[in-house]
Amino acid sequence: MIWLTWRQFRAQTIGATAVLAVLALVLWRTGPDLAHLYDTSGIATCNPNVNCATLASRFLNKLSRIDTLLYFLGIGLLYAAPVIIGVFWGAPLVAREIETHTHRLAWNQTVTRTRWLAVKLAITALAAMAFTGLLAVMLTWWSSPIDRASALNPTHGIALIRLAPLLFDARGIAPVAYAAFAFALGVTAGALIHRTIPAIAATLAVFAVIQIAMPSLIRPHLLPPAHANVALNPANIVGIKDTSLLATPSFTPRGGWILSSQVIDTAGHPFQGANTTACQSRNYQRCLASIESLHPRQLIIYQPASRFWAFQWYESAIFLVLALLLAGTCLWWIRRPRVA
Repeated sequence: MIWLTWRQFRAQTIGATAVLAVLALVLWRTGPDLAHLYDTSGIATCNPNVNCATLASRFLNKLSRIDTLLYFLGIGLLYAAPVIIGVFWGAPLVAREIETHTHRLAWNQTVTRTRWLAVKLAITALAAMAFTGLLAVMLTWWSSPIDRASALNPTHGIALIRLAPLLFDARGIAPVAYAAFAFALGVTAGALIHRTIPAIAATLAVFAVIQIAMPSLIRPHLLPPAHANVALNPANIVGIKDTSLLATPSFTPRGGWILSSQVIDTAGHPFQGANTTACQSRNYQRCLASIESLHPRQLIIYQPASRFWAFQWYESAIFLVLALLLAGTCLWWIRRPRVA
């Protein structure tokens, strides 16, 4: 069974190995220069309360176009890897056998259909996780100077916070769990639908929905968020809606993920005092002065940067459990007589 699985899976293995080899060569050639630029920037020894943001901005501004391209290309690769694995490795695994009727021969040998699928699942899933893990390790190592600088100056044009949704999925161990889940999802879709193309479409649709729902509906609540009650900086006011204020956060936790920001009054209730006489006169400066005299504050809800690895472990565990449940579903499903 191991030899047969290798024969059927060798094209994907060779392709994945080639991608890793080319990427490793590119990162090996450009990584030392990027690390040297970071080491000479002064960021490592800066005072976080004095000049870190300025030094980080200078470092990010000195990045070459190739470094910037590789940085965002790496993020894209780690987003695409689980999808490709689910679509091209997972969905055809069982669906193609059933679609071409070769499963009648494969499932009537001395090896039971359960063992047949278990070996295929184990070998291919481990290969998918190893490929994604190596990809994540290489790109995380190469991107680490940019990630550290971005955390010190999150307002820079290319800065991304690794705890925030856009970068979180492309760092740490989470991509490995996503790959395992996407693979198991593809195999399950193929086993249930029996046709490769519809199974690919179903895998894409379900994985996309889950990847959108996780950071918006589930991840923010995996750990209780932190709260910051700070004075509202008038410069952060961006508009007035009826009697309430619209404002950007006056407090930015270094490397943290801001979930929400609300302007409140001194009693802690939503601020409703923007309809002052000065504001009705449409004199913007007098309006701001009148609002400032009411001492509005901001309630900022966020997840601190220190919780990055806690979120990584929680989310990885969730996706690995889901992958195991899907694998168990596949093993149970193909044992049913009507699948023969």
